[in-house]
Amino acid sequence: MKIAFMGAGLMGSGFVRRLLAKGHEVHVWNRNPARTEPLVAEGARAFASAADAVKGVDRVQISLADDASVDAVLEPLAGAVDRNTWIIDHTTTATTPTAERAARWAARGVRFVHAPVFMGPANAADGTGLMLLSGSKALCDAITPMMQEMTGKIVYMGEAPERAASFKLFGNLVLIGMAGVLGDVARLSHSVGIAPAEAMTLFEHFNPGAMLPARAARLVNGKYDQPSFEVAMAKKDARLMVEEAKRHGVDLAVMPAVIALFDAAIARGEGALDSSAAMRWPVK
Repeated sequence: MKIAFMGAGLMGSGFVRRLLAKGHEVHVWNRNPARTEPLVAEGARAFASAADAVKGVDRVQISLADDASVDAVLEPLAGAVDRNTWIIDHTTTATTPTAERAARWAARGVRFVHAPVFMGPANAADGTGLMLLSGSKALCDAITPMMQEMTGKIVYMGEAPERAASFKLFGNLVLIGMAGVLGDVARLSHSVGIAPAEAMTLFEHFNPGAMLPARAARLVNGKYDQPSFEVAMAKKDARLMVEEAKRHGVDLAVMPAVIALFDAAIARGEGALDSSAAMRWPVK
Protein backbone atom coordinates (compact mmCIF):
# COMPACT_ATOMS: atom_id res chain seq x y z
CA MET A 1 0.00 0.00 0.00
CA LYS A 2 0.94 3.65 -0.33
CA ILE A 3 0.85 5.23 3.13
CA ALA A 4 1.46 8.77 4.37
CA PHE A 5 2.79 8.91 7.91
CA MET A 6 2.50 12.18 9.80
CA GLY A 7 5.04 12.49 12.60
CA ALA A 8 8.62 11.20 12.73
CA GLY A 9 9.26 11.26 16.46
CA LEU A 10 10.41 8.18 18.33
CA MET A 11 7.09 6.34 17.92
CA GLY A 12 6.38 7.60 14.42
CA SER A 13 9.83 6.62 13.21
CA GLY A 14 9.35 3.14 14.63
CA PHE A 15 6.02 2.81 12.83
CA VAL A 16 7.52 4.01 9.56
CA ARG A 17 10.32 1.46 9.82
CA ARG A 18 7.77 -1.28 10.43
CA LEU A 19 5.73 -0.25 7.39
CA LEU A 20 8.84 -0.15 5.21
CA ALA A 21 9.85 -3.60 6.47
CA LYS A 22 6.42 -4.90 5.43
CA GLY A 23 6.98 -3.64 1.89
CA HIS A 24 4.78 -0.54 1.85
CA GLU A 25 5.58 2.68 0.05
CA VAL A 26 5.74 5.29 2.80
CA HIS A 27 5.46 9.06 2.46
CA VAL A 28 6.66 10.77 5.61
CA TRP A 29 6.14 14.30 6.88
CA ASN A 30 7.31 15.98 10.05
CA ARG A 31 7.22 19.57 11.26
CA ASN A 32 11.00 19.33 11.70
CA PRO A 33 12.19 17.94 8.34
CA ALA A 34 15.51 16.84 9.82
CA ARG A 35 13.69 14.08 11.72
CA THR A 36 12.76 12.43 8.43
CA GLU A 37 16.31 12.14 7.08
CA PRO A 38 17.15 8.75 8.68
CA LEU A 39 13.84 7.38 7.35
CA VAL A 40 14.62 8.57 3.83
CA ALA A 41 17.92 6.70 4.07
CA GLU A 42 15.89 3.57 4.88
CA GLY A 43 13.51 3.94 1.95
CA ALA A 44 10.81 6.42 2.95
CA ARG A 45 10.00 9.42 0.79
CA ALA A 46 9.93 12.74 2.68
CA PHE A 47 7.69 15.67 1.80
CA ALA A 48 8.00 19.30 2.84
CA SER A 49 4.21 19.70 2.68
CA ALA A 50 1.70 17.49 4.49
CA ALA A 51 -0.78 18.14 1.68
CA ASP A 52 1.69 16.77 -0.86
CA ALA A 53 2.48 13.77 1.33
CA VAL A 54 -1.15 12.60 1.37
CA LYS A 55 -1.75 12.84 -2.37
CA GLY A 56 -2.68 9.47 -3.87
CA VAL A 57 -2.16 7.43 -0.69
CA ASP A 58 -4.36 4.59 0.54
CA ARG A 59 -4.17 5.65 4.15
CA VAL A 60 -2.85 8.43 6.36
CA GLN A 61 -1.42 7.43 9.72
CA ILE A 62 -0.56 9.82 12.50
CA SER A 63 1.56 9.73 15.64
CA LEU A 64 1.85 13.20 17.12
CA ALA A 65 1.99 14.85 20.54
CA ASP A 66 -1.58 15.75 21.51
CA ASP A 67 -5.01 16.90 20.32
CA ALA A 68 -3.80 20.34 19.28
CA SER A 69 -1.02 18.95 17.10
CA VAL A 70 -3.34 16.38 15.50
CA ASP A 71 -5.86 19.07 14.55
CA ALA A 72 -3.12 21.44 13.42
CA VAL A 73 -1.91 18.81 10.95
CA LEU A 74 -5.24 17.29 9.89
CA GLU A 75 -7.58 20.25 9.55
CA PRO A 76 -5.63 21.90 6.69
CA LEU A 77 -5.88 18.57 4.87
CA ALA A 78 -9.70 18.55 4.88
CA GLY A 79 -9.81 19.28 1.16
CA ALA A 80 -6.77 17.21 0.26
CA VAL A 81 -7.67 13.80 1.70
CA ASP A 82 -9.61 11.65 -0.74
CA ARG A 83 -12.81 10.05 0.58
CA ASN A 84 -11.39 6.63 -0.19
CA THR A 85 -8.41 7.31 2.06
CA TRP A 86 -8.27 6.08 5.65
CA ILE A 87 -7.10 8.32 8.49
CA ILE A 88 -5.76 6.28 11.40
CA ASP A 89 -4.61 8.23 14.41
CA HIS A 90 -2.25 6.53 16.90
CA THR A 91 -1.78 9.66 19.04
CA THR A 92 -2.70 9.58 22.72
CA THR A 93 -5.52 12.12 22.84
CA ALA A 94 -8.30 13.13 25.22
CA THR A 95 -11.80 11.66 25.05
CA THR A 96 -13.90 14.72 24.17
CA PRO A 97 -11.64 16.16 21.44
CA THR A 98 -11.35 12.69 19.90
CA ALA A 99 -15.14 12.38 19.69
CA GLU A 100 -15.35 15.83 18.10
CA ARG A 101 -12.57 15.01 15.63
CA ALA A 102 -14.19 11.73 14.58
CA ALA A 103 -17.51 13.51 14.04
CA ARG A 104 -15.90 16.18 11.85
CA TRP A 105 -14.21 13.66 9.60
CA ALA A 106 -17.33 11.49 9.40
CA ALA A 107 -19.28 14.57 8.27
CA ARG A 108 -16.68 15.03 5.52
CA GLY A 109 -17.20 11.44 4.39
CA VAL A 110 -13.67 10.37 5.37
CA ARG A 111 -13.03 7.17 7.30
CA PHE A 112 -11.33 8.15 10.57
CA VAL A 113 -10.36 5.63 13.25
CA HIS A 114 -8.56 6.30 16.50
CA ALA A 115 -6.03 3.54 17.23
CA PRO A 116 -3.88 4.44 20.26
CA VAL A 117 -1.22 2.00 21.36
CA PHE A 118 0.58 0.68 24.40
CA MET A 119 4.00 0.48 22.77
CA GLY A 120 7.48 1.90 22.98
CA PRO A 121 9.54 2.84 19.92
CA ALA A 122 11.07 -0.66 19.78
CA ASN A 123 7.57 -2.21 19.79
CA ALA A 124 6.52 0.10 16.97
CA ALA A 125 9.48 -1.01 14.87
CA ASP A 126 9.02 -4.70 15.71
CA GLY A 127 5.22 -4.83 15.37
CA THR A 128 4.70 -5.90 18.98
CA GLY A 129 2.64 -4.43 21.81
CA LEU A 130 -1.07 -3.60 22.08
CA MET A 131 -3.30 -1.46 19.85
CA LEU A 132 -6.81 -0.29 20.75
CA LEU A 133 -9.49 0.44 18.15
CA SER A 134 -12.90 2.04 18.54
CA GLY A 135 -15.64 3.32 16.29
CA SER A 136 -17.88 1.67 13.73
CA LYS A 137 -17.43 -2.10 13.99
CA ALA A 138 -17.46 -2.36 10.20
CA LEU A 139 -14.68 0.23 9.85
CA CYS A 140 -12.59 -1.33 12.59
CA ASP A 141 -13.03 -4.81 11.14
CA ALA A 142 -11.93 -3.47 7.76
CA ILE A 143 -8.69 -1.97 9.07
CA THR A 144 -7.83 -4.76 11.51
CA PRO A 145 -5.87 -6.79 8.90
CA MET A 146 -3.93 -3.64 7.98
CA MET A 147 -3.15 -2.85 11.60
CA GLN A 148 -2.36 -6.44 12.59
CA GLU A 149 1.02 -6.23 10.88
CA MET A 150 1.86 -3.25 13.09
CA THR A 151 1.18 -4.72 16.52
CA GLY A 152 1.13 -7.90 18.56
CA LYS A 153 -2.49 -7.59 19.68
CA ILE A 154 -5.55 -5.54 18.72
CA VAL A 155 -8.48 -4.99 21.08
CA TYR A 156 -11.78 -3.51 19.86
CA MET A 157 -13.17 -1.16 22.51
CA GLY A 158 -16.64 -0.42 21.11
CA GLU A 159 -18.74 1.65 18.71
CA ALA A 160 -18.16 5.11 20.21
CA PRO A 161 -15.11 6.45 18.35
CA GLU A 162 -13.67 8.06 21.47
CA ARG A 163 -13.66 4.92 23.65
CA ALA A 164 -10.15 3.88 22.67
CA ALA A 165 -8.91 7.31 23.75
CA SER A 166 -10.52 6.82 27.16
CA PHE A 167 -9.04 3.36 27.67
CA LYS A 168 -5.59 4.57 26.61
CA LEU A 169 -5.81 7.25 29.29
CA PHE A 170 -6.87 4.63 31.86
CA GLY A 171 -3.79 2.56 31.06
CA ASN A 172 -1.40 5.50 31.06
CA LEU A 173 -2.90 6.73 34.33
CA VAL A 174 -1.83 3.47 35.96
CA LEU A 175 1.64 3.56 34.38
CA ILE A 176 2.22 7.17 35.41
CA GLY A 177 0.72 6.50 38.84
CA MET A 178 3.10 3.58 39.36
CA ALA A 179 6.02 5.86 38.51
CA GLY A 180 4.78 8.33 41.12
CA VAL A 181 4.55 5.61 43.77
CA LEU A 182 8.02 4.34 42.89
CA GLY A 183 9.24 7.90 43.35
CA ASP A 184 7.92 7.74 46.92
CA VAL A 185 9.70 4.40 47.40
CA ALA A 186 12.94 6.10 46.33
CA ARG A 187 12.30 9.06 48.67
CA LEU A 188 11.51 6.80 51.63
CA SER A 189 14.43 4.47 51.00
CA HIS A 190 16.87 7.37 50.66
CA SER A 191 15.53 8.89 53.87
CA VAL A 192 16.27 5.72 55.87
CA GLY A 193 19.72 5.22 54.40
CA ILE A 194 18.95 2.55 51.79
CA ALA A 195 19.96 3.34 48.23
CA PRO A 196 16.93 3.56 45.93
CA ALA A 197 18.58 1.05 43.57
CA GLU A 198 18.77 -1.44 46.42
CA ALA A 199 15.19 -0.70 47.49
CA MET A 200 13.96 -1.50 44.00
CA THR A 201 15.46 -5.00 44.18
CA LEU A 202 12.45 -5.90 46.34
CA PHE A 203 10.39 -6.01 43.14
CA GLU A 204 12.55 -8.79 41.75
CA HIS A 205 10.82 -11.00 44.32
CA PHE A 206 7.58 -9.17 45.16
CA ASN A 207 5.34 -8.32 42.20
CA PRO A 208 2.56 -5.89 43.21
CA GLY A 209 1.35 -5.87 39.59
CA ALA A 210 0.12 -9.44 39.99
CA MET A 211 -2.44 -8.10 42.48
CA LEU A 212 -3.76 -5.40 40.15
CA PRO A 213 -6.68 -7.35 38.59
CA ALA A 214 -7.94 -8.55 41.99
CA ARG A 215 -7.61 -5.09 43.53
CA ALA A 216 -9.38 -3.53 40.54
CA ALA A 217 -12.21 -6.07 40.81
CA ARG A 218 -12.63 -5.39 44.52
CA LEU A 219 -12.68 -1.64 43.88
CA VAL A 220 -15.58 -1.90 41.44
CA ASN A 221 -17.59 -4.82 42.82
CA GLY A 222 -18.46 -3.08 46.06
CA LYS A 223 -17.63 -5.98 48.39
CA TYR A 224 -15.91 -3.73 50.87
CA ASP A 225 -17.38 -5.47 53.91
CA GLN A 226 -15.11 -8.48 53.34
CA PRO A 227 -11.77 -6.74 54.00
CA SER A 228 -8.37 -8.15 53.31
CA PHE A 229 -6.71 -4.88 54.36
CA GLU A 230 -8.82 -2.44 56.37
CA VAL A 231 -8.96 1.27 55.64
CA ALA A 232 -7.74 2.14 59.14
CA MET A 233 -4.76 -0.21 58.91
CA ALA A 234 -3.83 0.93 55.41
CA LYS A 235 -4.00 4.55 56.60
CA LYS A 236 -1.73 3.62 59.54
CA ASP A 237 0.87 2.11 57.20
CA ALA A 238 0.75 5.12 54.88
CA ARG A 239 1.16 7.37 57.93
CA LEU A 240 4.23 5.40 59.02
CA MET A 241 5.79 5.96 55.59
CA VAL A 242 5.15 9.70 55.62
CA GLU A 243 6.28 10.15 59.21
CA GLU A 244 9.48 8.13 58.80
CA ALA A 245 10.50 10.06 55.72
CA LYS A 246 9.75 13.36 57.47
CA ARG A 247 11.97 12.38 60.42
CA HIS A 248 14.84 12.57 57.95
CA GLY A 249 13.69 15.79 56.29
CA VAL A 250 12.08 14.13 53.26
CA ASP A 251 8.51 14.70 52.08
CA LEU A 252 6.70 11.96 50.16
CA ALA A 253 4.76 13.16 47.12
CA VAL A 254 2.00 10.60 46.53
CA MET A 255 1.19 9.13 49.94
CA PRO A 256 -0.24 12.32 51.49
CA ALA A 257 -2.96 12.37 48.82
CA VAL A 258 -3.70 8.71 49.51
CA ILE A 259 -3.92 9.41 53.24
CA ALA A 260 -6.46 12.14 52.52
CA LEU A 261 -8.67 9.55 50.83
CA PHE A 262 -8.30 7.21 53.80
CA ASP A 263 -9.18 10.05 56.19
CA ALA A 264 -12.32 10.83 54.19
CA ALA A 265 -13.37 7.17 54.30
CA ILE A 266 -12.80 7.00 58.06
CA ALA A 267 -14.87 10.18 58.48
CA ARG A 268 -17.69 8.38 56.63
CA GLY A 269 -17.45 5.56 59.17
CA GLU A 270 -15.68 3.17 56.78
CA GLY A 271 -12.50 2.51 58.76
CA ALA A 272 -13.27 -1.21 59.10
CA LEU A 273 -14.04 -1.71 55.40
CA ASP A 274 -11.55 -2.93 52.83
CA SER A 275 -9.04 -0.25 51.90
CA SER A 276 -10.38 -0.19 48.34
CA ALA A 277 -13.53 1.50 49.70
CA ALA A 278 -11.51 4.67 50.20
CA MET A 279 -10.59 4.75 46.50
CA ARG A 280 -13.97 4.10 44.90
CA TRP A 281 -15.78 6.56 42.67
CA PRO A 282 -18.44 7.74 42.83
CA VAL A 283 -18.51 7.84 46.61
CA LYS A 284 -21.93 6.86 47.92
